[in-house]
Amino acid sequence: MTGQHPVSTDSVPVQSSPEVILASGSPRRRELLGDLGVAFRVVVSGEAEDSTETDPALLAAELATLKAGAVAALHPGAVIIAADTVVAVDGQLLGKPTDAAENRAFLEALSGRTHQVFTGVAVQSAAGLSCAVERTDVTFRPLTPQETAYYAATGEGLDKAGGYGIQSVGMALVSRLEGDYSNVVGFPLTLVIRLLRSAGVSVWGQSASGPSAESTATALSGVSSA
Repeated sequence: MTGQHPVSTDSVPVQSSPEVILASGSPRRRELLGDLGVAFRVVVSGEAEDSTETDPALLAAELATLKAGAVAALHPGAVIIAADTVVAVDGQLLGKPTDAAENRAFLEALSGRTHQVFTGVAVQSAAGLSCAVERTDVTFRPLTPQETAYYAATGEGLDKAGGYGIQSVGMALVSRLEGDYSNVVGFPLTLVIRLLRSAGVSVWGQSASGPSAESTATALSGVSSA
């Protein structure tokens, strides 16, 4: 009769993902991050979205970085992910409309034209800061005055950059899209996955492998900081 010997697992280290904090109160970003299978909690940064930057890509990166930094200062050791979305048409920035009248004016400016949606994603971790920007070109079909008035009256666009939400009724405004759809929603998933994995976070059961998230993000967007 042979005795039983315990099997050592010392050679098989157990790796656990760091705590992840989403520095955003956006329900759309919460839903999308949850769909990636990432365990996280929400801490809203409270950082004022004020800047003198006029370049939309640089502005999106700056605001995302500010949000991530504000939360990281309060939660050292955690992986902080923040995002900010900026809409521009012919170089003119369109923020969140303050009321239905301004929302209607935004829609009239976008009607029948192609505009750009930029989302900056910043991930702050023990390894440092990674930030990149995704761009999507969106074309609106020509809208009638009745249509712009109707959509503005729904209130759907009041809390969204550019004054519309593509994931709901606002999709009826769009005739063509070139790029990442989730970027227009405000959380570009391909970029988010790469940045999180580079910070040691497992997404869909996989951690970072192959080219670093940061280098890939740079190739995609042309805007990156570390």
